[in-house]
Amino acid sequence: MKRRAFITLLGGAAAAWPFDARTQQPERMKRLGVLTGLTVDDVQQHAELEALMQELQKLGWSDGRNIQVYYRGGASDADQAWTSAKELIELRPDVILAHTTAAVSALAQQTRTIPIVFVLVSDPVGNGFVENWTKPGGNITGFTDFEPPMAGKWLGLLKQIAPHVTQVALLFNPETAPGGGAVFLDPIEKAAPGFGLNWMAAPVRNADEIETIGGVLGRHGATGVLVMPDVFTTAHREQIIALAAHYRLPAAYAYRYFATDGGLMSYGIDPADQCRQAAAYVDRILRGTPAGLLPIQAPTKFELVINLKTARTQGLDLPPMLLALADAVVE
Repeated sequence: MKRRAFITLLGGAAAAWPFDARTQQPERMKRLGVLTGLTVDDVQQHAELEALMQELQKLGWSDGRNIQVYYRGGASDADQAWTSAKELIELRPDVILAHTTAAVSALAQQTRTIPIVFVLVSDPVGNGFVENWTKPGGNITGFTDFEPPMAGKWLGLLKQIAPHVTQVALLFNPETAPGGGAVFLDPIEKAAPGFGLNWMAAPVRNADEIETIGGVLGRHGATGVLVMPDVFTTAHREQIIALAAHYRLPAAYAYRYFATDGGLMSYGIDPADQCRQAAAYVDRILRGTPAGLLPIQAPTKFELVINLKTARTQGLDLPPMLLALADAVVE
């Protein structure tokens, strides 16, 4: 067959194809992996994931239409974090959202190619996740929750709300806390004398140790508790709040849901809002932007929440000025 006749025949065949087959190409299904710090059915975790998906939908991504989302949870346990990270990586997602330091650590050890967007990470450079804030390089970027100097702010607020506190116990899990806990222990050591406070480390690695730590703190003279922002302490928040209540220890926390669940006070970011922000980075990566070119974002908004009922139970007379500064007061 001559070339001209072949082209004419091809053109005629194309004209005979159904209109939709020629003009409507199926969208390529993208894959998003999500490695959560908590179990996916945790109430707080569910709220954060819902915020992420709502924002992605605004950006044009609909689960089951042009994106497939795979969830794995339980990064509060180091072994489970490693297993869940491995399962996600084997699915070859286009991008992974990593929730908390423990999740990023497990992923970073297993892939240097799949883009990772993190949330709720305190020290990405110190943990070796990125080279620097403005140009992370590599395959990881994301949103931090706190800077180390925030530890001094927590101490100051705790001293205002409970002036009788003289020795603060720092509760954290060295296996999951940023830098093994050092990222906050160092600034605490520097800030504590300025508030007339002594401090002691109170590492806990499992639920049994949380159960027994109260007696240990009492023997060492602790009169207050600062609960470090850590996926482990979040996963065990009910037990920790109950511990503080039982021993009548004024306690400060990093996240709002600690205070709304019965803790004395919290000062920090809204994790659900950070997940909404992270959706924009996920969107940009899915559309072709390398993760290493997206700068690390620090939080700009913090909220103070005070549980007035818990304060009354512990016999604390709260300063009116502090109550006026609170973003929310739980009755």
